[in-house]
Formats: sequence, structure tokens, C-alpha cells
Amino acid sequence: MNHAMNYEVSRLSELDVYLFKQGNHTKLYEKLGSHIMEYNGRAGVYFAVWAPNAQRVSVRGDFNHYHTDTHPLQLRGDESGIWEGFIEGVEIGLTYKYHIVSKFHNIIHDKSDPFAFYSEKPSKSASRVWSIAEYGWGDRVWMNERYAHNAHSAPISVYEMHLGSWMRKVEEENRYLTYRELAVELVDYMKRMHYTHVEFMPLTEYPFFGSWGYQVVGYFAATARFGTPQDLMYLIDTLHQNGVGVIMDWVPSHFAVDMHGLINFDGTALYEHEDPRQGYHPEWGSIIFNYGRNEVKSFLISSAMFWFDKYHIDGIRVDAVASMLYLNYARKEGEWIPNRYGGDGNLEAVDFLRQLNESAYKEFPDILMIAEESTAWPMVTRPVSVGGLGFGFKWNMGWMHDTLKYMSYDPIYREHHHQQLTFSMWYGFDENFMLPLSHDEVVHMKGSLINKMPGDTNQKFAHLRALYGYMMAHPGKKLLFMGGEIAQFAEWNFERSLDWHLLENPLHANLQKMVADLNLIYREERALHQYDEKREGFEWIDDADAPRNCISFIRKSDNPDETVVVLCNFADSTREFYRVGVPYNGEYQEIFNSQSAYYEGWNIGNTGPVGAVEEPLHGRPYSITLTLPPVGVIYLKRIGTKKGA
Repeated sequence: MNHAMNYEVSRLSELDVYLFKQGNHTKLYEKLGSHIMEYNGRAGVYFAVWAPNAQRVSVRGDFNHYHTDTHPLQLRGDESGIWEGFIEGVEIGLTYKYHIVSKFHNIIHDKSDPFAFYSEKPSKSASRVWSIAEYGWGDRVWMNERYAHNAHSAPISVYEMHLGSWMRKVEEENRYLTYRELAVELVDYMKRMHYTHVEFMPLTEYPFFGSWGYQVVGYFAATARFGTPQDLMYLIDTLHQNGVGVIMDWVPSHFAVDMHGLINFDGTALYEHEDPRQGYHPEWGSIIFNYGRNEVKSFLISSAMFWFDKYHIDGIRVDAVASMLYLNYARKEGEWIPNRYGGDGNLEAVDFLRQLNESAYKEFPDILMIAEESTAWPMVTRPVSVGGLGFGFKWNMGWMHDTLKYMSYDPIYREHHHQQLTFSMWYGFDENFMLPLSHDEVVHMKGSLINKMPGDTNQKFAHLRALYGYMMAHPGKKLLFMGGEIAQFAEWNFERSLDWHLLENPLHANLQKMVADLNLIYREERALHQYDEKREGFEWIDDADAPRNCISFIRKSDNPDETVVVLCNFADSTREFYRVGVPYNGEYQEIFNSQSAYYEGWNIGNTGPVGAVEEPLHGRPYSITLTLPPVGVIYLKRIGTKKGA
């Protein structure tokens, strides 16, 4: 077959080059990389790659027996640093790499395509010629209504998962499920569990399975481990058609050191900083992007936009934002370079994040941009126009750490740590928070959630049920990592399936049932989600009952009749005749009890309605007296009310 070169073809206009060099090109994936097309009636592939410090670039692949010199690309004459060319007869599915000879130090690299849509399955590393246009989406209803599912006033309960270890075919050499198999198994599970969204740990192509996807080489390629790009589209499409939103972890903070990737791309530090004090990540052994380079900003923002545009992703969780914001992150004195003002803030990363969020929300106003940011950096979720970073939500890592620490104490010591339970409400509305119980807490010898709880097996389950009951009532959107909903005892292991066999035990099966019920209650009770990030949605009843390890609060919507009263007893003893102030007269009914026998609880609570009396308490005109189960959380709602009563 004829594989003639043609240099008259280009997908790049002068405007494209200008925007690329200004850092404002948001759709580079339509221009760079490999694109199947016709020219003068001949089918082939257009290749374009940015390598400004290369002396020579050629394409080597299946079509030319991986020869390095038969198909050279041509450098554009506009100082863009882009090499391009059209090769006739190259077909879809063929593999290729760029053979790059640097101007410096006789360095020669074979690189995978930074803009490839698909690659060989790791541990192989060549890119594949692929078209991502050939998929017929069926999720028009979801996309038209997405703004309602992703609204700040909507219930957002996220199931965080790692595709390779959620469920495996043990009988087939322990293999993981494909995208298309997940479109059956996962979709059914999400519906049964009443989650609103699923969050996938990174699906961008990555070489080392043990990095869980967080050390990336292909920012436009869906990992080939689970199938083709179209297979992933099918999974997302099926989730959408079943009312489930899709969030994806995305990693603009650092990239893999593997030599076929972005590192030292054209023999120079092209995507990264040259100085290791800025360009090397000491904690993760990875390479840090140079956010001050406009072309790198165009590359990264185009990657985010690509997943929204071509894969209909509903949200992105930006990983490791804190490591981007601080020049001295994980560095000792003398291992970092201050900014121009002498401070430790990475001003270029701040500018990049603001531009990222503004670009994404401008084109896709109904998406979720979520920051995993673990410090007190101000205004992460405030608009760029007022000095914020422009994210929609931020993970509340402080709540996660304080709450898990509190729950780890034996109940007899908890009164001395009561502030760890109540402190989150001092800052609870400074940002738009999401409450995570994430994969970070069940790896690296931290143990599983159930094993963080004190006591014997029955007590551990009671504490975990109470934790989930408290979490779902606390202001903020919710996120739980897979395995938490079945109380997996083992720490998460990315190389094996979750321990689904545990569901043969009623303790595990009925905890799972409780999580599903909590998700449903959270979705159906507007008071639990409408004002998740607004002070109007929360009032303490009593945050000072440390001696009895109890807290009580009210969740509110814009309709007083929907008010939910929440009482948490983190002591290991029943609180009988426990009295709290309530805002309204009438009768209150339990709508949730974490110690219900239905969930293998200890069957202690309030079976009938509890009547309010006109005896003021806690600054409220009425009060109720009830039974608080030990290590239990209950939700109450007024029954038989009329609007405004």
C-alpha cells in the first residue's frame, strides 16, 4: 500500500497557532495528534505534534515497520514548534510513535502521542490511530436536564470507585470487568443503591496499574485496559440513560516519569519545569507541569474540555490541588523556589486553575468542577471575579479527618474530643463543600472504615452506621469510596475485587441496605440537600452536650414543613427521656434510626410519634422528650402538618 507523505495538509489556522501560544486554545484535540481524513480523494492520517526543540520528527508505526526515517514530519514556518504531515493509506487501529531527534545533546526519543485518543493496552505503550466520532449517543434527555442533577441545591451523593478492583471475574483468572460489562453490573448497582453520581478514579491512560491512574501519560486517551473509547462512551451513556451522573478524577498536578510519555519530550523540559525544585515531585516521584508556559496551559485545559465535549462527562475532580498551589508542598527548606513576592504560593498554578474553571464553566455551565484541596487556601469555590479559584465544590478534608479521629476513640473518651465533632460547622459554609470518605482513608496501612471503629464487631457496626447517619445529615454533598457501603474489613487492594462475599452476613448486607436507604432519604428530603452549602439550611439545637457525647441540629429547606431534626448519640449507653428544643408544635416521627433492627441494629428508638410540648428549651418555644439509642443517629420529621403551621 502506498504511504506517501503530503505536506500541503494542515488542520491548524493562524488563529489556532495564536491561541495555542497565548495559552487560550481550549480544543487542541481537534488540531494536534492523529486525525483520519481525506485529502485530494485519498484517505490517510494527518499527524501533528508540538516539539519546538526537535531537529527532526518522524512517524514510525505498523504501516512502515517502525522505520524511523521513512515518514518525516515537517516543521511549520510560524515559530509554533509544531511538526505536521499527512500520510496516505494509514488505517484506523494501527499503532505509532513519534521518533524525535533533539537539537540538544544528541537525545533521541520515541514518544507516544500526547493527543492520542487511544493507545495499546499497557504495558505496551504505542499510540493508536483512532476515531472517536463514531458513537451515537442516546443520553439527550439527561444532557438536557443535567443542570438540575448538578445544581448546588440538588442531592449529590457520589460513589467513588476504581474500575479495576470493584468487581472481578475470579473464575476467569481474576480479570477485571470491561467498560461494557460495567454498563450492566455497575448501572444496576448504582440504581439499587440510589447514588446520584459515580466518580471514577482516573481513566486517562497510565502505564503503572499501581498508581491507580494518578500518574498519567495520555491526557486524551481512555485507558485501553477496559476496552475502546467507544466502550467507555457506552458505559457513560448507559449511566446517563439510567439517571446517574459521571465524575472523573483528572490529574493536572503531575505526570508519569515513563520515557514514552511527556517527560523531556523533545530533549528538553517542554511540559515540565527544568529545575527539579519546581519540576520534580518528591512525594510521588513524578513530574510537575510548568503552568507558566502558555502551550502547557492550552494542553491541559484542552484535556479537561475534551472529556466534557467528547465523553459527556458531568464533572471533574481535580486531584492534588494543594500540591499545585504551594511551591513548598512536600519540600524541605532549600528544596523550593519562592515566587516573585518571596511567598510559597504558586502564582502560575493559581492563574491556570482560574482559567481552567472559567473556560470549563463558560462552555459547559451545567458541570461540576471539584477541588481536592486539603489546606485552608481561601475562596477555592468562590468566583474568579471576586478573587476565588472558581471551583464549584471542594472536598472537606478537615471534616473527614476530624470525624474519623473522633469516631476512632472509645466512647468513654469522646467527651474530651467533642470539638472535633462540632468544629466543622465553624467553617462549614466558607466553601461549597463535599464530604468525602474517600479511597485515601482506606489505603497505605490506614485500615478500612469499619476497622477504624472501636469495640467488638457489633459495636464497630453500630459506630459505622452512626457515622454514615451523621454524614448524610451534615451539610455538604456526599462521597463514599467503594467497599465502605458493605463494611469491608480488609484495606482496599487495587489488585483484587471487593469482598462481595461479606454480603452473606446480615451485618454487612443490612449496612449496605442502610446506605441505600440513606441515599434515598437524602434525595427525597429537601431539607437534607437544598441548602447544603448555605447557613439557612442548618441550625444547632445543642452542640454543647459533651458529657453525654450528644449533638442535635436542624436541617431546613425553604418550606418549614420539610424540617428534619437530627440527633446523634455517640455514647455507648441509651439516653432515655432525652429532651431537646424544637421550633414547631405537633408530633414528630422517626424517619431514620441507625440502630433499627432493620439494619441489624440494637432495636432501640422511638416506635410511635413523639409529641412536642410548650416547654421552651435550647432557645426554642417547644420541646420533645425521646429515647436516643446508644451509638445511634435518628432523624425526626413533623407529621400531619399544614404549610406554615
